[in-house]
Amino acid sequence: MNGALNFTDLFKKSFLTTATQDLTLGRILIGLGLAFLIGIFIYFVYKRTFKGVMYSRTFATSLIAITMVTSLVIMAVTSNVVLSLGMVGALSITRFRTAVKDPMDLVFLFWAIAIGIVTGAGLYMLALLGTVIIGLVLFLLSRAPASETPYLLVIHALDDQADEAVRAALRSGGKKIAVKSKTISISGVEATYELRLKDGGSSLVSEIAAIKGIESAVLIAYNGDYVA
Repeated sequence: MNGALNFTDLFKKSFLTTATQDLTLGRILIGLGLAFLIGIFIYFVYKRTFKGVMYSRTFATSLIAITMVTSLVIMAVTSNVVLSLGMVGALSITRFRTAVKDPMDLVFLFWAIAIGIVTGAGLYMLALLGTVIIGLVLFLLSRAPASETPYLLVIHALDDQADEAVRAALRSGGKKIAVKSKTISISGVEATYELRLKDGGSSLVSEIAAIKGIESAVLIAYNGDYVA
């Protein structure tokens, strides 16, 4: 009986008591302050390296908040075992339904969360070193020379002969094309081609539009967000 009581007391003392002695005011201020500074750095890296369709200032600002909130949660979890179990249960019922269209946005989200975890755990040197390395890698990758940009060429032709003339003009220019869609109706032919260009392609649109039987020609920069 005494052995059972001793074991219970030992279990409560080791796991169920509040261990707030490690969570000092200095640790809180240093952790949140460092998370804030690194969050600002992540914000500027995202702003300078963004190459998507539309820049979202709200998403960029949320990276700072995510870093600080994650750091706060980790500090609370590491200071109290009981609180950590409750936090796991609370987070397990949370659902995030915001769609992340750009894969790079997901990278920055994980970066902010990871820094929050590291600073909350008190691994400040790891947070600083990891931030510098990841920031340099992203800057270098963003400055790397881009290859040929993929485009979608959408044309509306009066007949199939005009459409064939477009394909012949594209092949004669040495451009590799791929048919994404083609619709034939009474009003004519509407086709979508995928091709790669080194420049803006304004001269190509003028050349295609000048072909007899072509009613319209539209060139769209393709980044995966458009569905042909």
